[in-house]
Amino acid sequence: MKKKRVNKNKDIMKKNNFVQGAFIATLGIVITKILGILYVIPFYAIIGEQGGALYGYAYSIYLVFMAISSAGIPLAISKIISEYQTLGYYDAKQRAFKIGKQIATTLGILCFIILFVFAPQIATAILGDLKGGNTIEDVTFVIRVISTAITVVPVLSIYRGYFEGHKFITPTAVSQVFEQVVRVLVIVVGSFLTLKVFNLSLTTAVGVAVFGATVGSFASYFYLIEKRFKNKKKFEEKELNVKEPKITNKQILKKIMIYAFPLIMIDIFKSLYSVVDTVTVVKTLGPIYGTKTAESIMSILSTWAAKFNMIIISISTGMIVSLTPNLTASAVVGNTEDVKKKINQSFQMLIFLILPMTVGLSFLAKPVYTVFYGASKYGPSVLSFYVYVALITALFTTAITITQVLKYYKVVFVSLASGLILKSLINVSLINQLYNLGLPGYYGSVLASILGYGLSFIICLIALHKKCGVNYEKTIKQTINALCGTVLMVLVLSVVKLVVPISVASRFLNILIIAIYAAIGMITYFIYMKKTHSIDEVFGKDFLNKFKKKKKRA
Repeated sequence: MKKKRVNKNKDIMKKNNFVQGAFIATLGIVITKILGILYVIPFYAIIGEQGGALYGYAYSIYLVFMAISSAGIPLAISKIISEYQTLGYYDAKQRAFKIGKQIATTLGILCFIILFVFAPQIATAILGDLKGGNTIEDVTFVIRVISTAITVVPVLSIYRGYFEGHKFITPTAVSQVFEQVVRVLVIVVGSFLTLKVFNLSLTTAVGVAVFGATVGSFASYFYLIEKRFKNKKKFEEKELNVKEPKITNKQILKKIMIYAFPLIMIDIFKSLYSVVDTVTVVKTLGPIYGTKTAESIMSILSTWAAKFNMIIISISTGMIVSLTPNLTASAVVGNTEDVKKKINQSFQMLIFLILPMTVGLSFLAKPVYTVFYGASKYGPSVLSFYVYVALITALFTTAITITQVLKYYKVVFVSLASGLILKSLINVSLINQLYNLGLPGYYGSVLASILGYGLSFIICLIALHKKCGVNYEKTIKQTINALCGTVLMVLVLSVVKLVVPISVASRFLNILIIAIYAAIGMITYFIYMKKTHSIDEVFGKDFLNKFKKKKKRA
């Protein structure tokens, strides 16, 4: 029995190459996001749309402060650990880890204090003078509760970066799933007991729900500490025997800040897209639809529809987790051809996976939304268009991270600022203009996000071509293949629609409808991509064979 346990540990701590790492990280994050979607079925039934809006207010602000305190640090640590490990600078590697933990702890405590103290002012900025929905006191309370998560999330992110920098992707993937499971249990069970058993207020129930972020983060943090302790020798293995140059703590700190700052800015700018919507959408839609309806639409954008978007975006997140240490290792030794290959392969893998997912989800927006949240006047309409924000966000996030890893910092800031400025300038006007044209006004904010992220993405692509010599010819070819496969999928599903209705009143029947359409869509797309040899060209000829072998072993 003991022998088996040891072998299992060794399997868990096995290093992963780029494609394996991307697959494992993506799988872990996708499972996490699926759990994040499944819990909303009971959660929505418990707290409703007003509670969802309150939950969304807390999370949109929390994400900004989490970005400030931790967003860039895990990838920065991952990059530095990978760099020092590749060069054989083992002492500097360990000191970088310790310094990273100190920075994260300090930033976490500072951000917690700021968010807790200034919660009333933030709540006022969100709601303004609007009446008839959630109050400033309600928003203040939930912001203060969720601020407690910031005390642990930054340090947790350092541990994840440390594992990823050593190319141990599996433990971080498991930690994310574990964190989400604990968080979901607190959200669903906690809000139910608070509201339905103890008959406390809706605000208290949402407060308990957002506290799930804190509990889940602590659970994940202790898991990684234990995993590192049990596998300490693996982190101390020395692959090279070189004379390590003298690297001071000051130099390491400077390197962490140089690497982390652009990454922090990336997440802050992405979070600011949500903030722009938070402070403008309700105020702009309020006079058109009424405050309660405007808040309902905002809750769909910020919470309910956003849950589905996160599954698509998680594909790029998983890619980035594996890409950062691998791309860094290639760049450090000056292997420019491998750098170009990994950049193109990243985009090809991403487009291969997310394009059919996005279009398929848009096609099935009504039954999908009905299954999770029940009948809704605005939900399916919002989801069918809002899902395309996930597509462009995933592409943008990958491109901007590659640009940052290759140290094109000026491009990073120009790209980020250009997209956000465009979003801020056109958000309100597009809402009003589309409404005046007889279209849903809320499509304006969605379109503004797509255009903002799209501009940033194009700037990054141009910079990578000019500065790094990346040729996108193969990526364009694979994109056309993916587009053709997706169009064929939609045509087949449209024929199926003539026989099987796209949506019915029954939730159970809607699940069957979704399963039928998803199966037919995936099979159609997979067969087309296999026939055109796209799978072999994107993932490698041995990818499917290796996957089949692993399945047989399992």
